[in-house]
Amino acid sequence: MAVLSEIFAETGAEAAAAGFVLAQLGPGPGPVLWLQDRMALRESGRPSLPGLGLRRPLLLMQLSRPLDVLAAAEEGLRCKALAAVVAELRGNPPALTFTALKRLALRAEAAGVPCWLIRQGAAADLSAARDRWRIATRPSAAHPDDPRAPGDPRWQVELFRSRDKRPGIWVAHHERGADGAADRVDLVAALPDGAVAAAGRPPGKSAIR
Repeated sequence: MAVLSEIFAETGAEAAAAGFVLAQLGPGPGPVLWLQDRMALRESGRPSLPGLGLRRPLLLMQLSRPLDVLAAAEEGLRCKALAAVVAELRGNPPALTFTALKRLALRAEAAGVPCWLIRQGAAADLSAARDRWRIATRPSAAHPDDPRAPGDPRWQVELFRSRDKRPGIWVAHHERGADGAADRVDLVAALPDGAVAAAGRPPGKSAIR
C-alpha cells in the first residue's frame, strides 16, 4: 500500500536516510521525483547519481522554500506514472503542518504512489504519516584486514510509530556482493522484533539493486 512515511535523520546520517528510502523502493521502471529545499541542499548536497545505485530515472528538483517543496510533492503525487516522491526538508518549518502532511498522505494513498519525507535535524511532532522512522549513526564495523581502521559504515534504524507494523530497532549496514560491488543494505534486529517481517519483507534482506 502506498503511504506517507517520515524519516528523521540525525546529523551525519542524511545519506543513510536516502539509502534507506532507496532500499525500500527496490528496482522498477518508474521514475522517482526527488525534491529538496534550500536548507536541505546546503546541508547534505545533491544526491550523487553514481552512488545511489538507482536503476530508474530520477527527476531532481531544488526549491527555495519548504512550502514550495510541499506543493511540488502534492502535485507529483497526482502522477501515477511515478514510482515514488521523496522530499528532503531541514528542521521544523512552519509550512509543515499536520494539515499539509494529511494532504500528502491522502494524495499518496489515492494515487498509489509512496511518499517519503526525509526530515533533517528535525524534532518529531504531530503527523499524519503512517510510518515514522529515525536513523542515527553508529560506530563502523570492524575492518576485515586492519583492526585499527574503520570498516563498513553502520546506522541505527528505528520504526518508532506505525499504524500497521510493530515498532522496532535495527542495525543497518552495507553488504558487498561477491564481485565487490555494494548492492544491499542489511537490517539486523537490535531488539527482538517483527516489524520488518510485518511489513512484508524478510528481516535482514532489504535490498538496494
